[in-house]
Amino acid sequence: MDTKMIKNRKVTLPIAIGYGLTDIMGGGAFTIIGAWLLFFYTTFVGLTPLQAASIVAIARIVDAIISLFMGSFTDHFYQYKLGQKFGRRRFFLLIGSPLMLLYALLWIVGMNFWFYLTAYLVFEIVAAIVLIPWETLPSEMTKDYNDRTKLSTGRMFLSACGTFLATFVPGVLIHYLGENNAYAYFINGLLFAIIFAVCVFISYKVTWEREPTAEMLAQLNKAPVKKSWAERLDLLKKLFSQYFSTLNIKAFRRHLAIYLCSFTAKDVFNTVFVFFCVYCLAVPSSLAASLLSLSIIGLPITLIAGFAMVKYGPGKLYTFSYSTMIICLIGFYGVYIFNPDSKILLLYVFAVCYQAGRAVLEFTPWNVFPFIPDVDEILTRQRREGLYAAVMTFGRKTTVAIATFIVGLILQHGGFVQGSAVQSDQAITTIGLLFLGGTGGLLLIALIFALTFRLNKQTHTILVHEIDRLKNGGAKQEVTEETRKVVEDLTGHEYENVWRAVK
Repeated sequence: MDTKMIKNRKVTLPIAIGYGLTDIMGGGAFTIIGAWLLFFYTTFVGLTPLQAASIVAIARIVDAIISLFMGSFTDHFYQYKLGQKFGRRRFFLLIGSPLMLLYALLWIVGMNFWFYLTAYLVFEIVAAIVLIPWETLPSEMTKDYNDRTKLSTGRMFLSACGTFLATFVPGVLIHYLGENNAYAYFINGLLFAIIFAVCVFISYKVTWEREPTAEMLAQLNKAPVKKSWAERLDLLKKLFSQYFSTLNIKAFRRHLAIYLCSFTAKDVFNTVFVFFCVYCLAVPSSLAASLLSLSIIGLPITLIAGFAMVKYGPGKLYTFSYSTMIICLIGFYGVYIFNPDSKILLLYVFAVCYQAGRAVLEFTPWNVFPFIPDVDEILTRQRREGLYAAVMTFGRKTTVAIATFIVGLILQHGGFVQGSAVQSDQAITTIGLLFLGGTGGLLLIALIFALTFRLNKQTHTILVHEIDRLKNGGAKQEVTEETRKVVEDLTGHEYENVWRAVK
């Protein structure tokens, strides 16, 4: 097999960077979409807020459903010749690289609603085809906590780079080409499409996958059997049953709640922020882009968070992140209410602090994710990284679709008029309340869940040692009391019921 499934291959810094490059697309593409797409469609294309939000919502709901199947499909893709040759995960990076160029189509002017819906739907599907298998690679490449943290830190550092570029470059183009120049958005989209294609291809070249297990190899020797429609329906039911089975893990339920609430809060912020700046604060969109570009603070913050993740665990990072962001949201809203003479200075101060908290918000969940399949393994005795990646992606795309649609609905019913430089007092008040309440409320829910999250380096080490002990024939009756408590707390099941095969 030409899949680079090399046992004990070292995770070096260049490897971590090469792996993380794909998140320049993951972090950059959707940061641009979140911050500018609704504004672009309502200002330059002539769509209503509800039409623009519907494009995002419809595309992401369809994409979310497709994403569910991608996880299980990549888990079993080794059964096909392409999976054996290129890797069951990495093959999708290879084909996804040139398809990144489709991103530029989102920013063409003069088309109708159906063109924009189709273009965005296709790009969302391509992104899912790349990101779902890519997200499983840290679990594939190494079992070591520090090496996985290195990979995730590389990923999030590059994601922060992508976020910075996605906010800085549009601001520069808008400033030099003009506030009312729609082609600035197309040039920006084309430039990033090329960058995304190159980054995904590099990630394909530098990564590898775990060696196939005995069970996987046994499947290769089985002759394919043609299935009836009834059998296919049963397989589909079994697949959905497997997806729901991920919620049997207590640590994953909490992780999913934290992830969905915090990332959706970030999406609401990005979607509303330009509207908030232009209509509530009465500052130009180029200033909004400059404030967003302060995401550059995420570069050093991400590196610091990598060390803090190992030393303090995710719980304290979550608390710092969400608390900081909530305080800054209140600060932004206070500037809108009181309109102080030092408005611009205060906006920059709050923006820097907010972006520091946002960098930690984005960093932490995906550093935790590679350890979730280990918790699942002690319950099911299976490796189901793709399944968990698919569930997270499905949840993320579903919640952001719903949130974006609700934002568009609220804006339209709040009196926002597309293409108008001046909005009513009702519309301005609606934008302000949506900015503070929508983002802040979701962050508060995430913080409540984070305060009881127990998966960290210490508990993970105990968990992995117990898995290895059981794999080597250790008796369950010989478990220590500390290990029992850790396993029960992370899985949400009594110890006697773990280490069993999924039915």
